[in-house]
Amino acid sequence: MKKILVTGANSYVGTSFKNWVSVYADKYIVETISLRDDRWTEYSFNGYDVVLHTAAIVHLKEHNTEQYFKINRDLTIEVAKKAKKEGVKQFIFLSTMGVYGTEAGTITKDTIPVPKTSYAKSKYEAEKLLGELGNSDFNIAILRPPIVYGKGSPGNYIRLASLALKVPFFPDIDNERSMIYINNLSEFIRILIDYEISGLYFPQNKESVNTTNLVKLVAEVHNKKIVLFRTLNWIVKMSLKQSGMLRKVFGSFVYDKQLPGGPGSNFRGLKFDYETCSFEESIKWTEK
Repeated sequence: MKKILVTGANSYVGTSFKNWVSVYADKYIVETISLRDDRWTEYSFNGYDVVLHTAAIVHLKEHNTEQYFKINRDLTIEVAKKAKKEGVKQFIFLSTMGVYGTEAGTITKDTIPVPKTSYAKSKYEAEKLLGELGNSDFNIAILRPPIVYGKGSPGNYIRLASLALKVPFFPDIDNERSMIYINNLSEFIRILIDYEISGLYFPQNKESVNTTNLVKLVAEVHNKKIVLFRTLNWIVKMSLKQSGMLRKVFGSFVYDKQLPGGPGSNFRGLKFDYETCSFEESIKWTEK
């Protein structure tokens, strides 16, 4: 029986993970704790096998630099030190693909992180400090997931799905985006916990996502017809250089699938499949 403490009482990933493993009542006990005030410092971590640290701030204005570092870096390290001191065996930290400071291209094992936003910088600094805490008795696993989507997910997916229900036309663009369905991410975390794995990982769906196909699938689930066109693709492609927003929608941005934790990699010589359903099925479950 693994006893797991999730930080961030209302976090999307933390709540989803707790729901995902609830079917394994004989294998996991999952409890949550809020870090919104200092009361967590009085809470004992003794008896927990794992801390899944999902508490973070994401969508503040960029000028709130101090707050980003206070929560995403400093608070993370405080929690990790307490966990280590009180005998927790594993600490799992959710970082971000944003540490690479780019919105296009392919991320490989040779790509060097150059974070640009305060959010990404604070996450990357937390990664480096966590690396100094890990040892054979305190396994630290750092995850840099791409866009996470699923039922009730916040962020970019919701904006794109909403657009699919509003527009009658959409560009038929050839692009690729790395994404991960929330149940796939939850299963990935469950595997990390089962095998007490440490290291840096890049979980993603087996299939890269084409934006046009995503919009088309969302529309189909809602019985909405959407017309795809290629006639103005050249305008879209030219605009990618000027618009960061368009790059996030129509540009290609993927992880090499051979990166640790990717669908083409393995853990300690053993392959694990954390794909819980096909991409098409994941969109249906998300939009139901």
